[in-house]
Amino acid sequence: MKIDLHYLCTVIGNLSGFPIRLYSNGKLSFYHSVVQLPKDPVQLYLDQLFSMDEHVSYFVTPIFNYYGMVQSKTEKIIIGPTRQLDVSDQQLRELAFQCDVPAEDTDEFVLAMKNIVPMPLDSMIQILFAINHILNGETLSLQDIRIYEDAQESFIKKQKELEIEQKELAVDLGDSSNNSFALEQTLLNIVHHGDTGSLKRWLANAPAVKPGIIAQEQLRQTKNTFIVTATLVCRSAIRGGMDVHEAMSLSDAYIQNCELQSDLGGINNLQYRMVLDYTERVERIRRGKTPTQLTIDVTNYVLHHLSEPIKTEDIAKALFFSRSRLSTRFREETGVTLTDYILKEKSIEGKRLLRYTDKSVSAISEYLGFSSQSHFNRVFKKYIGITPKEYRSRRN
Repeated sequence: MKIDLHYLCTVIGNLSGFPIRLYSNGKLSFYHSVVQLPKDPVQLYLDQLFSMDEHVSYFVTPIFNYYGMVQSKTEKIIIGPTRQLDVSDQQLRELAFQCDVPAEDTDEFVLAMKNIVPMPLDSMIQILFAINHILNGETLSLQDIRIYEDAQESFIKKQKELEIEQKELAVDLGDSSNNSFALEQTLLNIVHHGDTGSLKRWLANAPAVKPGIIAQEQLRQTKNTFIVTATLVCRSAIRGGMDVHEAMSLSDAYIQNCELQSDLGGINNLQYRMVLDYTERVERIRRGKTPTQLTIDVTNYVLHHLSEPIKTEDIAKALFFSRSRLSTRFREETGVTLTDYILKEKSIEGKRLLRYTDKSVSAISEYLGFSSQSHFNRVFKKYIGITPKEYRSRRN
């Protein structure tokens, strides 16, 4: 009996609530989605998805969305993205930027992504099993699914840079023991203060100690240790000023990602990235050794709205201050004007985008909310010391 794949995809898409595509001989032949996305984000991950050769497979993106794929002969059905955890508007705006969504369509893209039905990974895999049974006649279980670690591209890229800087990094952060309270407190204190320099120096010389037994099997032991570390580091970051919801969501995302790993090296690499990620975020939030609550609140607001034109009036309204009072208090507490702080943070974000993406300077300028590329060039040179073009030419 011939299977009507277009009908099958339509029904699955309607039931699941997320986009579904059919590729025939490597070309898109059918697409269905109950949400209207200005551009399909799957385009960013097709190379990884098409490199998978099992009948059923899945892929997890750097912001913990996931896609699933079923293939039979020359046909590939790809579903997703979906997620179990919330994704921030700022992350979705950056995703839109990566997908070349026009600025005027970015809000529509963000809203559509937020309207995709969330679903646990295991539930999405069960949908894949049903499609695979129809196409290939196989009866599979979760134990039959290969775990892909290629999804950690952004982490791997950052990790390689850190390995070059430190020459050799072979630190097992999960290697802590029941009598290592002092070491634990040292690490958590570093996260609390957002001191990335001290973190890297500490990791380069951290002693290896015998871990406590919290599981009977080594892989489970390492995952359990990761979960404990993530919980402690998350709490330290919150004490350092990180937004509670953001910190908890990030912890959940890292733990979920850890559960997808299948070897000790992958977990330890992810754990290093997790601790450094929290420390870097706290570092950007804290201004001085003892930042006030106002400074922390302003910093969190700015970091969550980097891809928008940020006005003092908007921050003041969000924090229940008058415009003049907010500007005066911020300068008194930090020694810099609020405008200078905002433009410096946008310049720092511009550095990251110039280094880790291939987007044009004009596209980055528009994404960061500058009125023109020339304005971005002037601001970037003021705070970074060179032009965006010069910075990009030096990134390698």
